[in-house]
Amino acid sequence: MANTILVLNAGSSSVKFALFDADTLAPGPHGQVEGIGTDAHFVVTGADGGTLVDRDCRGDEAADHEHAVATIQAWLRAHAPAGRLVAVGHRIVHGGGRFVEPVLVDDAVLAALDALVPLAPLHQPHNLAAIRAIAAGVPQVACFDTAFHRTQPDVARDFGLPRALTEDGIRRYGFHGLSYEYIASALPRGAGSRVVVAHLGNGASMCAMRDGRSVATTMGFSVLDGLVMGTRPGSLDPGVLLHLLQAKGYDAASLETLLYEQSGLLGVSGVSSDMRALLASDDPHAAHAVDLFVYRIGRELGSLAAALGGLDALIFTGGIGEHAAPIRARVCRDAAWLGIVLDDTANAADGPHISSDGSAVPAWVVPTDENLVIARHTQRLVPSVR
Repeated sequence: MANTILVLNAGSSSVKFALFDADTLAPGPHGQVEGIGTDAHFVVTGADGGTLVDRDCRGDEAADHEHAVATIQAWLRAHAPAGRLVAVGHRIVHGGGRFVEPVLVDDAVLAALDALVPLAPLHQPHNLAAIRAIAAGVPQVACFDTAFHRTQPDVARDFGLPRALTEDGIRRYGFHGLSYEYIASALPRGAGSRVVVAHLGNGASMCAMRDGRSVATTMGFSVLDGLVMGTRPGSLDPGVLLHLLQAKGYDAASLETLLYEQSGLLGVSGVSSDMRALLASDDPHAAHAVDLFVYRIGRELGSLAAALGGLDALIFTGGIGEHAAPIRARVCRDAAWLGIVLDDTANAADGPHISSDGSAVPAWVVPTDENLVIARHTQRLVPSVR
């Protein structure tokens, strides 16, 4: 690979990376350091799918996110000629109201992103740690999960709160925007103008698009809202939180743990946050967790179709959306009232077209590629990249 763009996606306990040719954006190796701070592991897969690295991390290689990025860079230096890394692109969860498109990172941008940490306390600090771990002199681009939803009207973004709070930034931002941006660029021919995309994974959300632009989405001020997720509850009556604070002895810290780590599929099932494990389980609580997951998707699909004034296509993406045929089948059958008719054979084969020829509203499976979106923006914003 010639000049290289490095894409980094830092999560709470992992740093995922992908390499792209800076000229053609052809994909190169990708991988991750996972289990940061505990039993860390380093994996690298080649562009051909072959395993290049698969080992436990040694010493301080993954003591924190900065060390994990250093481990990735050390591997890159050892396996590519010096000086070939020309830019780094980052997934940043929250851009607030200011960052509505990707930007080159400088000290002022980094300080502004630090100020947004309270809006995404379990994601933003790790995103920024990855930026700080890159050596000075390498251009870096921040790409925001919230930016795609900037096209939503105020009525879709505002809460029924006093105006002063809205003006202070308490409003619906929406997330998974890099995934939705990719899907908008890869919609199948015949998808039509009014499309709902279901990004279903450990983190899950849905987005209503009109002509490839976000109209409404299920996540709001934070990544807790909307669908039931792996360990997050989705939509929740705020009165529940008041009750837990006032009557059950919770404080802000224990609420945060409950909502981010102990709820969702894991909390409801008591079995796992992994949809694969739940579908394979004969535990009735696991079945109920799956039922709740599917039910909430159906409720939100109706809401998003209403926001669009109708539905021309349904797109599934994300880990569950791309690989869990039983979930897609149940969602589509529940959505028969919208005109969706499932093709069971095509669905079992993971599509891409999973609705029957007679379906009034077609359904597809479209694999997402957030890394490619970040690489595209990085190539565009760094003048010296070519």
